[in-house]
Amino acid sequence: MKSVIVGTAGHIDHGKTALVRALTGIDADRLEEEKRRGITIDIGFAHLELPGPCGERLRLGFVDVPGHERFVRNMLAGIGGIDLVLLVISAEEGVKPQTVEHFDICRLLSIPRGLTVLTKSDLVDPDTLSVVRMEVEDFLRGSFLDPSRAPIVPVSAKTGAGLDALKRELARIAAEASAKDAGAAFRLPIDRVFTMKGFGTVVTGTLVSGTVHKEEELELLPSGRRVRVRGVQVHGAAAERAIAGERTALNLAGVPTEELARGMTLLRPDSFHTSRRADVSLALLPSAKPLKDRARVHLHAFTSETIAEVVLLDRKKLDPGQTAFAQLRLTEPLLLLPGDRFILRQFSPVITIGGGMIVDAAPLAPSRRTRLPLDERLRGLATLQSGTHEDMLLARVARTGNSGLAISAAVAETGWTPVVLEQAAEALARSGKLTRLGELLISTSVLQQLKARTLAAVADLHDRNPLVAGIGKEELRTRLELVPEVFAAVLDSLAKTGKLELAAEQVRAAGRGVVMKDEEAESKRIIEQAFASAGLKVPSLKDVLAGLKVDRTRAQKIVTLLLRDKLLVKVSEELVFHRDALDDLRRRVLALKPKTPKIDVAIFKEMTGVTRKYAIPLLEYLDRERVTRRVGDERLIL
Repeated sequence: MKSVIVGTAGHIDHGKTALVRALTGIDADRLEEEKRRGITIDIGFAHLELPGPCGERLRLGFVDVPGHERFVRNMLAGIGGIDLVLLVISAEEGVKPQTVEHFDICRLLSIPRGLTVLTKSDLVDPDTLSVVRMEVEDFLRGSFLDPSRAPIVPVSAKTGAGLDALKRELARIAAEASAKDAGAAFRLPIDRVFTMKGFGTVVTGTLVSGTVHKEEELELLPSGRRVRVRGVQVHGAAAERAIAGERTALNLAGVPTEELARGMTLLRPDSFHTSRRADVSLALLPSAKPLKDRARVHLHAFTSETIAEVVLLDRKKLDPGQTAFAQLRLTEPLLLLPGDRFILRQFSPVITIGGGMIVDAAPLAPSRRTRLPLDERLRGLATLQSGTHEDMLLARVARTGNSGLAISAAVAETGWTPVVLEQAAEALARSGKLTRLGELLISTSVLQQLKARTLAAVADLHDRNPLVAGIGKEELRTRLELVPEVFAAVLDSLAKTGKLELAAEQVRAAGRGVVMKDEEAESKRIIEQAFASAGLKVPSLKDVLAGLKVDRTRAQKIVTLLLRDKLLVKVSEELVFHRDALDDLRRRVLALKPKTPKIDVAIFKEMTGVTRKYAIPLLEYLDRERVTRRVGDERLIL
């Protein structure tokens, strides 16, 4: 059965609730104060099943909203997820201020279809009804409710006149309405929270996308709390699941009502994130005053609301009737996804002034955004607003530069299902525009640039330091400022094509090694021989270098080369030993273990013939190498 959500809109006391009651038999006014005062204060709900034009069954869920100007914020909480609207206008009064505001809200939310209903038609004579109809036709002309496409239906909730015709028209346009995507990511904006005796915590909302089943675990945003679905109701009846487009009630376990509120959203764990910034396409109503850059406004999206600062991107002022890209900076984090519609109301006095569509709920951080020229940023937003899936994904990946974009992050940014995202990524990979590195996506052109930068950095190292065999991988990665996954892919690709050589933790250009002049090679031999012949009674490194023919800088580079090749080992800041001497020392100490499992400084000095100057650093070296372990004044041989 196809489910369609119908919202009412219109001025106070124009008969919205009476109309819903006449159509469904359900009184949507549930609050005692509403019944006492005779006005709708908060959103109410009802449902109706109708036969469709082709014999199919249609399930209509009605969201009845208040018409009083003081309760427009409540009206906005109910109208965000509707598929079609009933614009209710009293035949006695015609178009009134809240008629205009509610109609503006419907247009700003891009509600695609609806009907106009002239209520209380039994209270006016035919001539008056005709005059009101003409007034309404003029008001609606050129809009999505233009009378040439959306009929105006006069009714009387009291006598029942016109109700059958209204039901036929409702069935017709409901059959035309596009079904919400039950296969998309689950998202339920909460519009009501209460406790039901025998059940506990219950929340309701219009299921805007996806499907939810009993016993599922869900996440509550913005708090991040996990909850379990104990029961599901659809239009007041128990069900095993609810799908997109249905009025849904969930009985939740694991959370008290005190931690829930209208404006929160239920979704599957770790699927999306809240944000305090969103880049948007913003339209200002022709009736509004000019909107200044950095103006504060009330932001409404689905059932949530908060205060936002409007940062205009390419101007200091937005004139009435104009549209522009802007960034909304929110005082409270909200769950927003690309394509979501929103409404802006003036900060004071609080009246509707505009609205639009979320383009990007994960905009670049200010430090990165400032590097982009304005025209490039605006082109990027235009792509994110109206490009193909491939265009949008490529734009999101490209703007991450060297870092790439993880598949999970791309899903969270776009709101797409993993299947849709994988299809777009595969198409871009086939065209050569995108490269996939495991779960990371990166622009192919960026990857090529990184390969060129890497080769240039390694070549520059060789040119400036002929005595250096290569560069450490981590040092190179830090210098290039690359994330590990991208760096590993760059090295692997360059190694496979023979442009780089990888040796343990070092990188060098293919065919490039240490190049020494004759005096440098001779100096290397002298240094190595000086320490190899000294055993453990090594000379001062400073004294050895002083006797060389090369300058001090080149001498230090030769020592660095010997240390990297591990021919020499630096035991302390002042003592350097030859590798063979230390290997021999290790064997001699281990040979003592059967005779004496412990040694002290005195025994060590006697065994090696060195002074305390050498003994202490050498024993500490053996501790680091786990040949010995210090226990008080002694060393235990391991």
